[in-house]
Amino acid sequence: MVFYALCVTAELENLTDLQPLGGCSDPEYAYYFKVKCENCGETSQKEACVTLSDSFQLPTGRGTANLVQKCKLCGRDGTIQMLPGHGEPLTLQQSQSGSEAMLMVFDCRGFEPIDFSFGNGWKAESTSGARFEMDLSEGEFVEYDEKGECPVGISNLRASFKVVKKHERAGKTTFV
Repeated sequence: MVFYALCVTAELENLTDLQPLGGCSDPEYAYYFKVKCENCGETSQKEACVTLSDSFQLPTGRGTANLVQKCKLCGRDGTIQMLPGHGEPLTLQQSQSGSEAMLMVFDCRGFEPIDFSFGNGWKAESTSGARFEMDLSEGEFVEYDEKGECPVGISNLRASFKVVKKHERAGKTTFV
């Protein structure tokens, strides 16, 4: 098993805490990305849709996963299980320093997630405390914060999947 963290970065203008509407562990937020078969290297043509609220029986019959799919080329099964509680929103400070925020961790078996697609269902808070909901499918967001009397925006939005390691310490699981 390999753990992949979905990491995002962006240039935030007068905004902070960029994340899915219900938070990083929102059970209804749909993460869309392509998958690459670890056996034959085939990349899916369509994006997979993975949500915490979906649960499918594993081919072995022992357990469930949030995504169970066969590779179209070699026929091997692949599964992805989301691991909630390890994500954090992208803050203004992280944006200014060029750092990434880890939104979600995926336990992948047989597949590697690639090419995350931003879509609708995101939120952020302005530096004045105004809340904004947004569609990031175009890769940017521009608005005016009437409360703070300033422009707000998101640009240079990027996502990547990074291999992370699981650490158990004092009964707490972390990923680095």
